[in-house]
Amino acid sequence: MCGIAGLLDRRARPAAELLAAVVPMTEVLRHRGPDDSGSWVDEEAGVAFGHRRLSIVDLTEHGHQPMVSESGRFVLCYNGEIYNFADLRRQLAETPAHIRGTGDTEVLLAAIDQWGLRPALTRCNGMFALALWDRRERALSFARDRLGEKPLYYGWAGRALLFGSELKALRAHPDFAGRIDRDALTLYFRHNCVPGPYSVFEGVRKLPPGTTLTVGPDDRPGTLPEPEPYWSLTDVAREGAAHPFAGSDTEALGALDGLLRDAVGLRMHADVPLGAFLSGGIDSSLVVALMQAQGAAKVRTFTVAFDDAGYDEAADARAVASHLGTEHTELLVTHDDALATVPALAELYDEPFSDSSQLPTVLLSRLTRQHVTVALSGDGGDELFAGYNRYLWAQGVWDRIGKAPRALRAGVGGAIGALPPGFSDAAFARAGP
Repeated sequence: MCGIAGLLDRRARPAAELLAAVVPMTEVLRHRGPDDSGSWVDEEAGVAFGHRRLSIVDLTEHGHQPMVSESGRFVLCYNGEIYNFADLRRQLAETPAHIRGTGDTEVLLAAIDQWGLRPALTRCNGMFALALWDRRERALSFARDRLGEKPLYYGWAGRALLFGSELKALRAHPDFAGRIDRDALTLYFRHNCVPGPYSVFEGVRKLPPGTTLTVGPDDRPGTLPEPEPYWSLTDVAREGAAHPFAGSDTEALGALDGLLRDAVGLRMHADVPLGAFLSGGIDSSLVVALMQAQGAAKVRTFTVAFDDAGYDEAADARAVASHLGTEHTELLVTHDDALATVPALAELYDEPFSDSSQLPTVLLSRLTRQHVTVALSGDGGDELFAGYNRYLWAQGVWDRIGKAPRALRAGVGGAIGALPPGFSDAAFARAGP
């Protein structure tokens, strides 16, 4: 990952003053990008960008940011990876765009220069958060990937609009007030996290996934336009419902296998050592299997083992690693290890977050970073496939009620739908497969 930070203050300010503000914002993100740093300012416009780089693709100076487009119109500060950048580069091959390196940043910027921000984003397959300064229109734009894999915070501090990959970047600005948003705190106690677009601080927001936000020269300090979606999950779901897959179960399985292989293969493109988190569950095991099937060398896999058998899945991970023939590394985590990590969580997460998985994730990440630079994981699989137990539950329930009259089933279904989710979950758990 990389880190981005910056500000927009419409008052013309000396370059030294702008740098004095943006460099500390950037330096607190050093952990996100230890390989390189850069800054760019526009005195007349009052714009300052800062970047910390973790080099993954194209380790040369051609990936240095912030980056100015070939036309000179756009300046990009970007965190993420565009997986289909090679395809985009071929589409740009017949344009005047001069791309010197082999990475994705130049390609993304050339695409924006050629097609515009939103058309370029719709062609991108990747994870990203970016800030883009349009020198001709004197407008600052933000954008975030479709599912919000990469973070982006923004908000006003006095007359300066601040942005950053983490809240700590905004806190590093001298005018940042840092008042706790009590409404956001209430949401935290309800959801165990501070859900977007809110943050724990007043006036600071998370850019929603799949949106852009542009602040133009006519927007007054202290006000912000609403984010505009360039992609909608609802629209995708409706399109899928209107045009369902027409093939057989076997054909559906083959199509899914092709999509997963393609997704994993694209994410394996790196000029640095690559590995994977392996828990032994369905999601990470599938990712590792597809990595091993498409790579020439053994995949480096990593897992955490717990001294409490009730939480330990290391045996399953070990079995999967043995079956796939990976180069496996295991870290035993004790209660004391977990407790010793707790004080660091506030600095790592910046705002309240009460998912217990944060402890093993931090410990596993520390272990993995000692061996590789990039690691794939199975995160997101449960959400993408709507969990797994419910498919067993559904079959078990259908075996019991499938022969009942349709009208009776419709009535029962309506009654179940009216119940609170917690009651339904408990009922299905008791029903079993």
